[in-house]
Amino acid sequence: MTTQSKILIVDDDPLGIATLESMFHNQGFEISQAQNGMNALKMAEQIMPDLILLDVMMPGMDGFEVCRRLRATPKLAEVPIIILTALDDRASRLQGIEAGADDFLTKPIDRQELRLRVKTILRLDRYRTLLTQRENLRQMAERVVSAQEEERKRLSRELHDDLGQALIAHILKLKNLQSQTNLTTEFDKLIEDANHIINRMRQIAQDMRPALLDTLGLVSALETHSKEFGSRSNLPVTFEADSDIPKLSDVHSITLYRILQETLTNIIKHSNATQVWVDLNVDNKNIILTVQDNGIGFVSTSQNGMGISNLRERLALVGGALTITSALSKGTIVSASLPLEESTQMELER
Repeated sequence: MTTQSKILIVDDDPLGIATLESMFHNQGFEISQAQNGMNALKMAEQIMPDLILLDVMMPGMDGFEVCRRLRATPKLAEVPIIILTALDDRASRLQGIEAGADDFLTKPIDRQELRLRVKTILRLDRYRTLLTQRENLRQMAERVVSAQEEERKRLSRELHDDLGQALIAHILKLKNLQSQTNLTTEFDKLIEDANHIINRMRQIAQDMRPALLDTLGLVSALETHSKEFGSRSNLPVTFEADSDIPKLSDVHSITLYRILQETLTNIIKHSNATQVWVDLNVDNKNIILTVQDNGIGFVSTSQNGMGISNLRERLALVGGALTITSALSKGTIVSASLPLEESTQMELER
């Protein structure tokens, strides 16, 4: 159900209010009214209107002052204001702009023009609100991703530093006991198992939060992961990157790293590929990670399976996009694009 837009009419003349109300009769608006500046400020805070029609010529506090006070009130500062005035001179319009008005209409008011301007301003204001909400959601998503990565970093550090060191100490104890007994084979097996656990734990810690990402940056982390993944899986992975890759935010860096992780995992599980190519490129507005394989490919109707939905969602959280090109027996190309932050774009353009 669509909520009616709320319009607050501010005019000291009851006839003027009645005339304006009649112009919006049966137009789907919720109309409120105030007959002086102070009441207008109180009413606006109470009802939070979507638009204010504000007469200039009022006793006491005129419309320009009401407009200035509305703009100085944080929760009302973005409410659209149309000033209605009999003053048609340049100085009055400049005064209205300075006070913060969004539009002007000169009395006598044309019914059709007023309706069109009100509808246009409300439509633009809704669009602006949606953009603001979208940006707020994007920032919230980035904070969530950052919190997740901080927790991964903590767990990775505990696995590597605490449990890893404890296991190494136990291995040393086992070796010491081994020298005091003739159960050499049994101790060798225990030590081998313990070393395997340490190596596996280090790999888990590395996957949870790559230390290279913090110390040497995104390019080194992606290259190292590509080589290590290729070695573990016996699948050749070739990595290349532009020489001018800029420093990215932590959220953007870890997002691209996770995309590479998940894409390579998908390739091993599903593609039967014998070669993978990883490229990291940058243009003036985007950084692009491309992963290509020579596997069996898939038809376009499969693009929401095989972990691809997870990739799309992860990128969407930080304003990125995923494109996939694939065909049966012709391999797959996965391309993840992230918008560069404005400061990074400016640095590249210098």
